[in-house]
Amino acid sequence: MHMRVGIYLNSKYAAGKDKYLSAIFSALERESIGYVEVKDISEIKTLDVLMVLGGDGTILGIASECAQYGVKILGINFGHMGFLTDFEANQITQALDTIVNGKFNTVKRSMLEITYKNKVYYALNEVVIQRCTTGNAFSNTVNLHAEIDCSTVDNFSSDGLIISTPTGSTAYSLSAGGAILTPNLEALIMTPICPHSLHSRPIVFSDKSTVQINQSEKNCTLNLIVDGKVVDTLKGFDKITVKKAERFAEFISVSGDNFFDKLLIKLNIWSK
Repeated sequence: MHMRVGIYLNSKYAAGKDKYLSAIFSALERESIGYVEVKDISEIKTLDVLMVLGGDGTILGIASECAQYGVKILGINFGHMGFLTDFEANQITQALDTIVNGKFNTVKRSMLEITYKNKVYYALNEVVIQRCTTGNAFSNTVNLHAEIDCSTVDNFSSDGLIISTPTGSTAYSLSAGGAILTPNLEALIMTPICPHSLHSRPIVFSDKSTVQINQSEKNCTLNLIVDGKVVDTLKGFDKITVKKAERFAEFISVSGDNFFDKLLIKLNIWSK
């Protein structure tokens, strides 16, 4: 089989590293499948598939690079939630069989492209424009002006704004009161964080639209957070532009990607 596989293990789980990796390496060698243990994300450029052993945070950390180089992600959940994984830690054998047999589907997930000044970032889940909560730059409620396709949506007095993909709608946006979007929707959601208002509500809109966010009325320090990581500190009135990215993350799936089954299990909303 002409396939090159990478194995990426979150260092947090290094205690069981030898046991897990030796089993994976042996199985791939038996099938003459080329593989490499990925220790730096720059090593994925020549891969077809990346097996990611970790949680959702691990996948979020490598999703943009995998999307850039067209590498399919096979997630094995070693974390808590595992919304982005298709296998649990005790299902490594099944995961390997999936690769060896080639009997799998792939699911494409949309991403965000975030532009601020001359910098560009990509997010699988969400971008958060949020008040700074540390040090001398600490700020209280911030006032953010939001536009969609050059039309004013609102001036939000809040702790910040979340703009998320359908994939990210079950993450921070959900915790902030946003709606759950099924992954096949061609939509994005803007969710205010702790709005100081009686009328501010999450807004679902077409993923063909472009969002622009900037401060209004007062000049506070803001954090720009992409998939859970602070990537920039913002001051002044420069606009942040958010739109659907041309690249996408592609996940290997064998479960038929039944979103509602996963929702029931992962979020424990109801018992079956």
